[in-house]
Order: sequence, then C-alpha cells, then structure tokens
Amino acid sequence: MRFSLFQIQLRYLTTILLGVAFCASLFAQQNGNTYTKRVLETAEVDMLFSYYGQDGNNAAVTGGEGTEELTDATSTLVVRMPLNENDVLTVDVGLSAYTSASSSNVSPLDSSNDNLSPFDASSGESRKDVLTYINPTYQHSSADRNTLWSVNAYLSNEYDYTSIGFGGSYSKSFNENNTELTVSSQVFLDQWRIINPIELRPGFFDDRVEGPGTYNPNFEALGKDNRNSYALSFNFSQILGKRWQGALFADAVVQQGLLSTPFQRVYFGDVGDFFIDDFQLADDVERLPDSRFKLPLGGRLNYFANDFLVLRGYYRFYWDDWGISSHTASLESAVKISDRFTLYPNYRYYTQTAADYFYEKEVALSSFDFYTSDFDLSQYDAHQYGMGIRYKDIFTNATILKFGLKTIELRASKYDRSDGLDAFIVTLGTTFVAIQ
Repeated sequence: MRFSLFQIQLRYLTTILLGVAFCASLFAQQNGNTYTKRVLETAEVDMLFSYYGQDGNNAAVTGGEGTEELTDATSTLVVRMPLNENDVLTVDVGLSAYTSASSSNVSPLDSSNDNLSPFDASSGESRKDVLTYINPTYQHSSADRNTLWSVNAYLSNEYDYTSIGFGGSYSKSFNENNTELTVSSQVFLDQWRIINPIELRPGFFDDRVEGPGTYNPNFEALGKDNRNSYALSFNFSQILGKRWQGALFADAVVQQGLLSTPFQRVYFGDVGDFFIDDFQLADDVERLPDSRFKLPLGGRLNYFANDFLVLRGYYRFYWDDWGISSHTASLESAVKISDRFTLYPNYRYYTQTAADYFYEKEVALSSFDFYTSDFDLSQYDAHQYGMGIRYKDIFTNATILKFGLKTIELRASKYDRSDGLDAFIVTLGTTFVAIQ
C-alpha cells in the first residue's frame, strides 16, 4: 500500500516539476533578447531512481543480533531552471519508501509468527515508512564567471523524524580559472518523535515473559528530542597540467542533542535475561553523548589519459571524538567505447575503528554511562565493487513533451562488510533538456 502511494506521489511531483521547468525555459527564451553566455542555456530535468537491498545478522534494533534485511526504493527529480544569464534555480524533490525487517522489531509483539525471534520480521507499522524531502537552491554567477555563490534550504519528513536545513556556499576562481576555492556551510535542525521498544513503554505487560524473577528494567526515558548539526567545508581545486586535475577538501562538523536512536536496544552483561519465546527483552536503549565533533579530510586526483580513458582517484581520512577513525579510498575509470557510450568500472575500500561506546551483545555493564550495540559504530572493513554505463544522446532525438533526452545512466554496485552485512544498489538516471 505504501508503494502505491509512493507511485502516486511521484507521478504528481513529476507533472508539477516538468511544468515548472517548461515554463522556466519559455521565460528564459522570452527574456533573451540580447545574447550573453549563460551559466545554464536552458532548463534541465534529472529523473533518478534507485533500489537498495541489504541483509545481515547484527541488527541494532535488537541489540546487535538479528536480521538486518531491508529494501529501499527512491525516486528523485532535480529541475535546474535558468532565471537569466547569471542565475539558476534548482529544485530537488525526493521520495524514499523502505521496508525493514529489523525496524519491524521495535514492536515484535505485532508479529503473526508462532515463535517470536529477532531473526524474523513482525508486521507492525515500524516495518515500513516513506521519507519525503525538498531541497531548493538559488545560484548566482558574476558576469566574468570568476565568482559563484548559492543559498539553499532543506526539508524532510518521515514517521519519526523531521529535518529542516539551510546553508550556502561561495566560490572564487583564480589563475585564469585554473584554481578554485570554495567555502560552504550547512545547518540542520532536526526533531525526533521518540519511539521506544514496546517492552520499555509505560504499561507494558505480557504473561509470556520468562526470566529470573519479574521483568522490571531500570529504564529512564531519553530527555531530549532534538538533533542539531553544523558543518563548515573548504574545497581547493587546481588544474595541475594538461592531463592532471586535483582537489583537497576539509570539513568540520558539530552535532548536538539526541545523537542516539531511541528504539535501538542494549543488553547488559550484569543483568538477567528475559524472553518472550526466542525474543530477548531490552535492558535499556542505546545511550550516547549529546555532542560529537567530526573531521573529514581528503582529496581527489583525476588523470586524463586520452580521449577514451579518464582515471578518478579519491581518498578521505575521518576522525571524531567518539573514538572512530577511518580511511576511504576509491578508484573509478571512465572508458569511452563510442561517441555515445561510456563505461564506469569502480572500486571502493573502507576501514574504521570502533567507537569508544560500542559493545557487542551482553558486554556493556549497567553502570556505564554510554553504550551501543550498533555495528555501524564497530570496527570493520568494507569493499564495494561497481559498474556503470552511460548513453549520451548527442542530438537529443528522443523527446518527452518539450524536453529532449541528453543522457541516461545505469549503475550497479555490490557492498560487502567484514561483520557480515552485504548490500547491493542499482541506480538509473536520466537528464532531459528543454528544446528551444
């Protein structure tokens, strides 16, 4: 039922945004009496779709043990509209519908299974959700094209979380456009609608509970429901020669508020175990500090071997004050096999240390201040392998309404993590341009 609603919303948004883009292209044509090289010649529309699936046995919802099966279907529309020679308005709208076996176990008592288990999904409302978002951006370029600034806003909503964001960026080109420096900032003001595991909610009772005595956890509800994030980013790019181009970047991110997830269980090593069938009842939910500082640093290096081959390298080092440090390295090649088709084989490697507050199931003690059994915060390595193919319609022969097809791209990736989580993602993207 959710996916049907998802498709209806997508069709509605597609109609609106295509209409807006078409009107914008007409407006640009009518106001283009004197020719100046535009930042964007005509309106463009990107239509993106992705399908993601994963599985594993370390679900944070059930204390680090249980199914991680999840599927997510996302559709996105991005409309870029030239307002005049120097200004562009971009509107990015997306819908994401997911079904999650692990999050269904926030309320496992809704299960129709004869035997409750963390490795099975329940049928409760928490097993599925739809996230919607809109992200408009206004961009202005100076007449000499050496300066660019932009402002943006962001709004998203799902069943238990709302996010409001805003930000901006400023770019300056030097050295005959061979050097560019960009400074940007972003603020997100988020709000939780706190949902605890069902057994930790007031009034819980079930006569099937078994354990040493009476199940009565010493649970204190989380006191905050906000999460604020502040990011400042620097990017320096440089053309190093006819074949080389490089970039360096640094980000500083501060988060404050409720940084733990209210429905992720924790089981202590010094507290008795209580069960309904094979499902263990929570001793507490994860508790993490109410502040976090993140520092990613990295760079990109591209090599243009010839007209048919481009190599793109990427490296990032990450550190935060929760004890996590990580390294990411990736390599992608663009192999042009004809005037219309390009292949994109790629590989990504990732490794990280564990957070100071990560404990596997029944290792943390009830006397600790902070603890989590979320394996996203554990030590692990990951490999991702992918392939993409891009088709470019040079003459935009294929058309929809007043828009011609510019490009269509299909990508697929396989992701494997050392803790047993594996995933795959398939994305399909198209770009249409208004026909003048």
